[in-house]
Amino acid sequence: MIEIFSAADLPRAKASGRFIATVLQGVQDRVKVGTNLLEIDQWAREMITDAGARSSYVDYDPSFGDGPFGHYICTSVNDAVLHGMPYDYALKNGDLLTLDLAASLQGIVTDAAISFIVGESPNPSDLRMIETTQRALEAGIAAATPGARIGDISHAVGSVLTAAGFLINTDFGGHGVGSTMHQDPHISNNGRPGRGYKLRPGLLLAIEPWVMADTAELITDPDGWTLRSATGARTAHSEHTIAITDDGPVILTS
Repeated sequence: MIEIFSAADLPRAKASGRFIATVLQGVQDRVKVGTNLLEIDQWAREMITDAGARSSYVDYDPSFGDGPFGHYICTSVNDAVLHGMPYDYALKNGDLLTLDLAASLQGIVTDAAISFIVGESPNPSDLRMIETTQRALEAGIAAATPGARIGDISHAVGSVLTAAGFLINTDFGGHGVGSTMHQDPHISNNGRPGRGYKLRPGLLLAIEPWVMADTAELITDPDGWTLRSATGARTAHSEHTIAITDDGPVILTS
């Protein structure tokens, strides 16, 4: 399903995106060495509930997962990159943490992810990897103009990641959002320009470059959800939800 929203829906989409950004920033500001991943999940639950929003994760039960996710936020640490299920783990100095959050507010789902280092003295290679996903995200957003194609976004993202020396996994990538979290079109993190669905004003897209330091292969944890690098290498993930408008892409989750 691909949903196209009217210009009158944009204020609701902006409100949803601001909420997601506020939660992610609020959680990041509270995280410190010793913070437990289950604490983070509780913080997200409280903020979602207090805002009258609805979690997109708690009851999420896709074919690639193992039963309903059952938590309010994804917390992926170090070699975990996607769908990190919160568990009883206290963060250590130097851990690389990715927070990924999707929720519905005023009937519209928005989705975003941030990666950052816990504590002090971050590893320069971790910072470079995070910065590369951020640059790839910026490139993908810049390519998301009315009349462009999904392949233009994929190519822009992939060009940045490849130039930085990263291998690219295309099993998971960006996607449409709207009244539900995961919709068509799929947005691979690598692709050919000029191919795929033509972008129209009113389309909401979650663009999400992610990489692993030395591999493109994923393995799944026994929890049935958490995806890790097959080599144990560190990972990074950046994501924004944007709206395609007549004047170009608008970042909703900034």
